Amino acid sequence: AGIVTGRSGTIGKVHYIESDFWPHNTTLWVTSFGDAHVKFVYYLFKYIGFERFKSGSGVPTLNRNDAHSFKITVPTKVDEQTAIATALSDVDNLIGSLEKLIAKKEAIKTGTMQQLLTGKTRLPEFATREDGSAKGFKQTELGRIPEDWEVSPMRALTTLMTNGFVGTAKSHYTDASDGVLYIQGYNVKENSFNFHGIKRVTQSFHIKNSKSCLQTGDVLMVQTGDVGMTTIVPPELENSNCHALIINRFKKSINPKYFSYYFNSSKGRSRLKEIEVGTTMKHINVGNLLDFQVPYPCLEEQTAIATILSDMDTEIQALQQRLEKTRDIKQGMMQQLLTGKVRLTH
Repeated sequence: AGIVTGRSGTIGKVHYIESDFWPHNTTLWVTSFGDAHVKFVYYLFKYIGFERFKSGSGVPTLNRNDAHSFKITVPTKVDEQTAIATALSDVDNLIGSLEKLIAKKEAIKTGTMQQLLTGKTRLPEFATREDGSAKGFKQTELGRIPEDWEVSPMRALTTLMTNGFVGTAKSHYTDASDGVLYIQGYNVKENSFNFHGIKRVTQSFHIKNSKSCLQTGDVLMVQTGDVGMTTIVPPELENSNCHALIINRFKKSINPKYFSYYFNSSKGRSRLKEIEVGTTMKHINVGNLLDFQVPYPCLEEQTAIATILSDMDTEIQALQQRLEKTRDIKQGMMQQLLTGKVRLTH
């Protein structure tokens, strides 16, 4: 067993290796631990954070001499080192199990989207005709779709499609309590939002640019960058403003969540690529999206499909929150156990 960390380039990541290994000359490694417990040393190295010793303005380099001179406190008894390493390993195993479970759930969701959003698989209540016979398929300009599905351009399904504010609003950013939330491309995630680093703009800017004001249920699509990434505006973002996003406001006969899932599916994203324009920075024009043909079932089936996928998202988000909480717990345990602030009892 041994421990390896980066010496040049990537500094700070520490790896525990149980099998034989051949370290590259851009790494530093330890294979001789004396009487110390190997896994304890591994966690201690992770806690120390070797990135603090990096030097060099170009390619960062870990100075081994600086690391050698760094003083630490350790329990002298191997039994206590073992107990600490075991406790942290147990949490690591839980983290690994959660990561695998999340990956499995996400794969299941991806497969379910592929089946339900193309009509390859029908939910039981929509799969048969009134006489009990199985519904078939029909050929369209988009290929084979269920016989009772429709194909329409987006302009026929929306009451509004427009750009968010185009240009720079930096001079209108504000920390005032009455500032209006300003949604940008990096805030949009797949059927969710990343609120980290979110900006606010002044009321006067918001009023002047009311065209890019958001309503609950609007389908927001990233226009430049991660083109086609789509999400739904939740109630807490009602009356927010936005930048360089396409606002899609659907008719009441359409479930916006269904189309958010469709655009985020592998099929939807691949089709959106067909209408991308630009050489260096790809983007989608509103005019092209208005003419973009989409397949869809009746409102009841749209809602049923969106509900199933939304329930899957809720389950995955709960697992991700549990994973983040477990990671935080591990960090707290390392802080307490590796400094001796908390001692394990035997």
